[in-house]
Amino acid sequence: MPNAAASYLELVDWRRRVAVLFAEWRTAAATDREGATSAFRESRDRLFADHPQSPLKPADRSRFSGLTYWPYDPAYRMNVKLLPVEDDAGPHGDEGSTPATALSIALPSSGPEPIAFRRIGAVELQGPLAGARLSVFWIQGYGGGIFLPFRDATSGQQTYGAGRYLLDTIKSADHGGDPAAGTLLLDFNLAFHPSCAYDPRWSCPLAPPENRLSVPVEVGERLPQESAVGP
Repeated sequence: MPNAAASYLELVDWRRRVAVLFAEWRTAAATDREGATSAFRESRDRLFADHPQSPLKPADRSRFSGLTYWPYDPAYRMNVKLLPVEDDAGPHGDEGSTPATALSIALPSSGPEPIAFRRIGAVELQGPLAGARLSVFWIQGYGGGIFLPFRDATSGQQTYGAGRYLLDTIKSADHGGDPAAGTLLLDFNLAFHPSCAYDPRWSCPLAPPENRLSVPVEVGERLPQESAVGP
């Protein structure tokens, strides 16, 4: 029987290593976006192959040869304004806690229960995705974090059927931004599948209908074969 205490420490180590990957990517991508992304992917592959908290099923790790991605496309990197929700009181509310209002929602989940989030605003996309809009969420609960999932026309064929993640800052998936300017940096070349795409033992929040793009987003992580996968 696995040592439960050791599993917790392994999970902390996984998150620590992922945080380093994103921090290194943010620094390197300032001068070499494609090179930084290539190095990020190579390091992520090593984590998936070797780390005890890899999302992969144990039986899949021995034959794992790397995740599959589309080539880097700089057109899918953009700085966007976070357009606020007008009646949002902010992350702390009136008494140091997030207020429960109509902005609080339960996003769909791959598990038996929905997960509580708060819609904090929206972003209007640029480049090949100009004219599209995605909602941005705050994960409810201790600490919180920004969460930005999406589905697109590749979902269920070239990518996981339930969509991909762009930002999940509670797990260090953070591309950067400028609080003073009210902007977020979004690089769709870093779009990745949730853990439940590899093993159903993981419970993952999923993209709601409002975050479904009608066009294909052919950058970031993809499935190794063009087959429908998803809940």
